[in-house]
Amino acid sequence: KKLNKFPEKAKLPRRVCAMAAHAVEATAATALRSVILRARKAAEQVGRDPERVRVLAVSKTKPVSLIRQIYDAGHRCFGENYVQEIIDKAPQLPGDIEWHFVGHLQSNKAKTLLTGVPNLAMVHGVDGEKVANHLDRAVSNLGRHPLKVLVQVNTSGEVSKSGIEPSSVVELARHVKLHCPNLVFSGLMTIGMPDYTSTPENFRTLSNCKADVCKALGMAEDQFELSMGMSGDFEQAIEMGSTNVRIGSTIFGPREYPKKTT
Repeated sequence: KKLNKFPEKAKLPRRVCAMAAHAVEATAATALRSVILRARKAAEQVGRDPERVRVLAVSKTKPVSLIRQIYDAGHRCFGENYVQEIIDKAPQLPGDIEWHFVGHLQSNKAKTLLTGVPNLAMVHGVDGEKVANHLDRAVSNLGRHPLKVLVQVNTSGEVSKSGIEPSSVVELARHVKLHCPNLVFSGLMTIGMPDYTSTPENFRTLSNCKADVCKALGMAEDQFELSMGMSGDFEQAIEMGSTNVRIGSTIFGPREYPKKTT
């Protein structure tokens, strides 16, 4: 009688699976606390108020149960990259979560996003007048409070990256501020290089854009938001002025993308 060289994997008892899930959740909560401490230290080292730095736990591809564990640990600021994912998750979680949409937003998804996430606090990726106008119209039609938005800037010059050229920042910021009454222009955002880290030059470019916008629109620099810095470079980003750092894998672990079928 031949033996099966590759027997099917035995199913793990439910208790074992539950214990494993709990271990992952506990690890995420511990990682969150570590990130917050590191963020505070980075701010204090350059004389900044740590309370002016928002740590966004970016839960892309992660289950609601894991997000809930971070919520139960006391965190309230979460980010998502995809419209479908955030509108699926948000209704399953407490209403006092401060959701931030940090991915690329297509103009035809603006209404879907705002309808599905009533507690959306900010959109980080406005990269053109068209998406700004769609967001403005959607906010008005829904009768919700004005929405904070950040203009996305391509600081690396990569063709694959969304965002406007630094030379066009003032023009788009002015459009949002003057022609989109249902939006609150709050600052600028940039994303990292392909390895999710940025160079000081990228951060410096965004800071220079901030100075240009504040001067052109008469905005106070100390009230201006900058969204820059991810898992690999958030401490440096804070030291260079970031008020929002978007932390995913350092808190939640590696992304869990579905396997492609052939």
